[in-house]
Formats: sequence, structure tokens, C-alpha cells
Amino acid sequence: MKTILLTGFEPFNQETINPAWEAVRALDGWSEDGFRVVARQLPCVFGEANEAMAQAVAELHPAVVIAVGQAGGRCDLSVERVAINVDDAPIRDNRQQQLVDEAIVPGGPAAYFSTLPIKAIVGALREAGLPASVSQTAGTFVCNHVFYGLMHAAAKGRRAMRAGFIHIPYLPQQAAAHPGAASMALADMIEGLRIAVRTTLATVADVRVQGGATQ
Repeated sequence: MKTILLTGFEPFNQETINPAWEAVRALDGWSEDGFRVVARQLPCVFGEANEAMAQAVAELHPAVVIAVGQAGGRCDLSVERVAINVDDAPIRDNRQQQLVDEAIVPGGPAAYFSTLPIKAIVGALREAGLPASVSQTAGTFVCNHVFYGLMHAAAKGRRAMRAGFIHIPYLPQQAAAHPGAASMALADMIEGLRIAVRTTLATVADVRVQGGATQ
């Protein structure tokens, strides 16, 4: 039976909840024919987050890893295409670190692409009535830090592992404190992650459809 690892972050930046963790932990223990899901929480801390991810991967030997993060201000499920090798934090992490222009892996590649079928996932989400898009940037905060660290480990690992990152919007109760910000119901986020897992397992090669952006 394949293990699917889903990760979400603890709350950060003065929020009391993180929708990434709420959605991910709701799927802990979910299983269907041929796979089971394990959820793990990551600290929103540079360095420590990648250490926690590495420990989970070493323990579980997952076939698929989908890291999930909050992107307040986004209006849909954003399936990330690329992780870049830089930390350039707009805010402090939960250890009060604010890294600027630092490589995540010194001497590592400038970037890694997700190995999830990102366009197939977006298509399946839209077919289910959930707003979704391919995102061309995971930012330069701890989400991108984990995304890059995960993809670097996958590229260097001895076991085959598909991996990537999905950003999700605020929950409605968070958006209420950020007037004008988009939000999404937790139930829709959970269903979106179910679709992402199923689509990844069912898709060998990604579909070739337009998913770019002009800006």
C-alpha cells in the first residue's frame, strides 16, 4: 500500500489558525484501494520546517508528498509549478527569523519543478466546481523554503517520490479580519486535497493544456 504524505503548517504571522493544517489533518488516516494518507504538521520556521519534512519522509517512505500552505489573499487552490533556491522573507517566521537573499541549499540548482501532474490536478478541481489555477510562484517565505527542500530531497533520493506544493486561501473566519480578502470553506479545501491525491495517483504524464499567466 502506498503512503501519501500531506503536510501543513502551524499558524503564523499572528493568526490563530492555519487552514493548511486544518485541511491536511482532516485527511489523516484516509485510505482507499492502494493508498493511505498520513498528515504531519510543520513548524513555520526556516530550517526547522525542512528538518521536520526530512524526518517524515525518512520515516514514512511516501510515494507522494503534497505540502500545503496558506496564501492569504489568493482566491483559489493554487497548484505550484516551481520552487526557487532563495529565502527572502517579507515577515518574520515563528522563531523571529527574517532571512534575506539566502540560498536554501548553497550551490543547489536555481529552481526545481513540481513532479505532481499540476495541470491535471487543476483540471480535475475545476471540473468538481472548485476554483483552481497553476501558480508560477510559491513566494520566498517558508512555503517556498519547504517546497524547494522537498524537491531537492526528491531529486537526490534513492526512492522514487512524486512531490509538490499547493497553496490555499484564508478560511472565512480569517478573511473576516482582512476586509476584501478572498476565502474558501474548509470542506472545499479538504475535497480539493482529496481530488489532488486521487488525480496524482491516476495520472502518469501530465496533460498538455494552457496554464500560464501574463503577469
